[in-house]
Amino acid sequence: MYGIALDLGTSGFRAQLIDLEAKEVLKTAITMRHPLPGGNVMDHLDFAIQVGTDLAHEIMMDTIAKIFEELDVDTSLVSRLAVCGNPIQLSLFQNMEIRDLAYAGENKQKKLGVENVTRDARVFPASELFEGIADLPNCTVIVPPAIKHEIGADALAMMIKTDFMDKDIPSMVTDYGTNAEMAIKIGDKIITGSAAAGPAIEGQGISCGMLASPGAISDVNPEGDCWRVTVLDGLMNERKGHLIDPKTGVITEPSEIVAKGVTGTGVIAALSLAIESGIITKIPEIPGGKLILGDKIEINEKDIEEAGKAIGAIRAAQLTLMLEAGVEYKDLEFMYMAGATGAYVNADKARKLGSCPNFAHNIVQFGNTSVALARDLVMDESKLDEVIEVAKKIKADHLMMATSAEFSNIYVCELSYWTQGMPIEMYNQMLEMYNLPSLPETYENPGIEKRVAKDIDEVGKEGLKIVSDLGIIIEEKAQECILCHKCEEECPEDAITIIERDGEIFANYNSERCLGTSCRRCVSICPVDAIHYKTISIKE
Repeated sequence: MYGIALDLGTSGFRAQLIDLEAKEVLKTAITMRHPLPGGNVMDHLDFAIQVGTDLAHEIMMDTIAKIFEELDVDTSLVSRLAVCGNPIQLSLFQNMEIRDLAYAGENKQKKLGVENVTRDARVFPASELFEGIADLPNCTVIVPPAIKHEIGADALAMMIKTDFMDKDIPSMVTDYGTNAEMAIKIGDKIITGSAAAGPAIEGQGISCGMLASPGAISDVNPEGDCWRVTVLDGLMNERKGHLIDPKTGVITEPSEIVAKGVTGTGVIAALSLAIESGIITKIPEIPGGKLILGDKIEINEKDIEEAGKAIGAIRAAQLTLMLEAGVEYKDLEFMYMAGATGAYVNADKARKLGSCPNFAHNIVQFGNTSVALARDLVMDESKLDEVIEVAKKIKADHLMMATSAEFSNIYVCELSYWTQGMPIEMYNQMLEMYNLPSLPETYENPGIEKRVAKDIDEVGKEGLKIVSDLGIIIEEKAQECILCHKCEEECPEDAITIIERDGEIFANYNSERCLGTSCRRCVSICPVDAIHYKTISIKE
């Protein structure tokens, strides 16, 4: 019999096929993007509310079915499926209420009739969700609990699968992603939060960016006047790439492994190195306008701004958590980094840029804790009882960054620093104006420990499979369309195509490329108001 561990990440899905008798991973399948339109979890939530949760659920389930095909397993032999993710992803997966996640006010929720929505642990037959999608007649689905509606299974995973819960001294954990979940622990008290960092932290939204996957540049290091790039191979191991001059693009020592793009950790490494070496003296300006990491792989000034917004959001949220906890910056003993960025990033370079606290005394790097927790639940269903007990013990306070004046003020400083080149001295003056402490002093020579060599520590003996083309097209009728194709030209992701079929005109959207309701540039550019991005269905 087999089991499947599934992580519904905001930037993509990851699944592992597990031999339950041998208790070993056989193979891993991942998608390169999330199938729903949008660049972050709030985009996915907004899309589902605007066009309907049934459609969002259908798109996600179609993708999961494609992942099962890639795993190439007789689904009648799958007996357990464990699923981890944040509350929005798990709610859409289960096709349950999501409006309480979108509207924080109690009065608004009361008017909508969505009070007291619970997201407890669930164990139920797969047929409840997968009928007509996948044949899982003997399978049970396991969904871990949320602590409260803002803190889901992925946040639980980052706490449980690291040493975070064992620490009595001030410690912080962050699962780096488009929506960076984080928590701080002081004694028995835990305060959680999250930062809508956006897709750049994982390499998306960058001109030559990509997720951490085979062919991605994950790190950059100096060798003389040139840079040595590090590239992920087919098993997600880091390998030595070519040696290149970042200013001219001349490759002085080619490598057998060829890079396809750069992931978020590679951008952090290149940016840190460019600042440290003096190539960049004022952010985000680059002499020559770009850093060259390979053939057609470049980082431009717009990329630096996008990366800076993500780094700035994470640093602002981490500092805000420290202030909320009443802990001085200098007292943070442990920082745990989880997720793909947590695994592949050079922690020292991340410290210099601010995505990892430069004041932590010890830094410990982990990989994908969400799929690791799902794997534990698949291999031993009784682990769910332990997870439920941990969830009950965590008396978590949740800090909403959207309503925090401290976060807002710090993030304003971050935006000025990353997009306008504001000096650190002026940054600190602005903090003083807001009655906030100055940026923390750097702790020299912290302990840095890397617990894993790659994001998913065990891909299985049959290796890693990539579901590269989800092939999900959503469409709406555009009867008033005059076929000017301005929407196609305006789309930043080449996601929209206008087609004629059976005498009618349709706007077709590639759901995994489309930036969703946060963009809508196609809607605004249309001269005859033919596109509305509301009445949408999956193209048969």
